[in-house]
Amino acid sequence: MSNLLTTSDEIINCTKQLIIAGGYNGFSYADIAEVVGIRKASIHHHFPSKVDLVRKLVMRYREDGEAAVAALERNTQNSLETLKVYAGHWAECIEDRSRPFCVCGLLASELPVLPPEVAAEVTSFFRFLSTWLTSIMEKGAAEGSLRLSDTPSVEAETFIACIYGAMLSARAYNKPEVFATVMTPALKRLSPTSN
Repeated sequence: MSNLLTTSDEIINCTKQLIIAGGYNGFSYADIAEVVGIRKASIHHHFPSKVDLVRKLVMRYREDGEAAVAALERNTQNSLETLKVYAGHWAECIEDRSRPFCVCGLLASELPVLPPEVAAEVTSFFRFLSTWLTSIMEKGAAEGSLRLSDTPSVEAETFIACIYGAMLSARAYNKPEVFATVMTPALKRLSPTSN
């Protein structure tokens, strides 16, 4: 199997980096053409509009996320460990500035000004994340690895808010350690051994 990226993959990867650097309105096809080394017409051949391109990026990001969390569940012993490893992934992304910030988190902050088709895909990403985390909370409560203070769906939404709030705070203060400052007590609260 070849590790070579297709032109379409290169365009999507470039778009992801440009969104992380400057948001939805912070780039154009001319920027992508310069980075990837192709003409704008070639980009339009693969993605007729910016909406098509960013929709595809978000759809692929969600698909990659679905595969990643399925692998995460297979490789962890219980739901608390799953949550800790998931939070650890984002902690590493915050600490290592060369790793990507969550593109959907950044786009969510722009939701009011995004084209409706892109906004719908971003919302779908967060619905997937909420559904997955709700299932983790349910499983953790049933197996005794998590102590819930509210319904699994409320706990899932609270965990999402903690993760994304911690990422934004760490970025805003330019202090990666802020992520752990927020997430450590959030995880401790869910632990069945905490007081």
